[in-house]
Amino acid sequence: MLDHARQAMILSKGKSAEELLDNRVLGLAIIRLMEIVGEAANRVPHEKRSKHPQIPWTSIISLRNRLIHGYDAIDYEILWQILNHDMPELVFSLERILGIKFK
Repeated sequence: MLDHARQAMILSKGKSAEELLDNRVLGLAIIRLMEIVGEAANRVPHEKRSKHPQIPWTSIISLRNRLIHGYDAIDYEILWQILNHDMPELVFSLERILGIKFK
């Protein structure tokens, strides 16, 4: 979950929502990475999720479902907002939970 969240941030760094839409390969790569983050979140047992309420588990899993099933109607502006505003906090929280040094 952490590795894929980090990779999505790396690929999207300095990119606009329009660039995600215009660069098909980049957009597809980021979508896939975010799908994997959501799938990984879904595989975390409920008892472990409840110990870390700072992680928006339901939202992450819902995003995965939206990307998988609504692939024909992805709003790249919303995706960009998530990448730039929510993903850094998720990465930070996961690093703290896992005891990984911040990069």
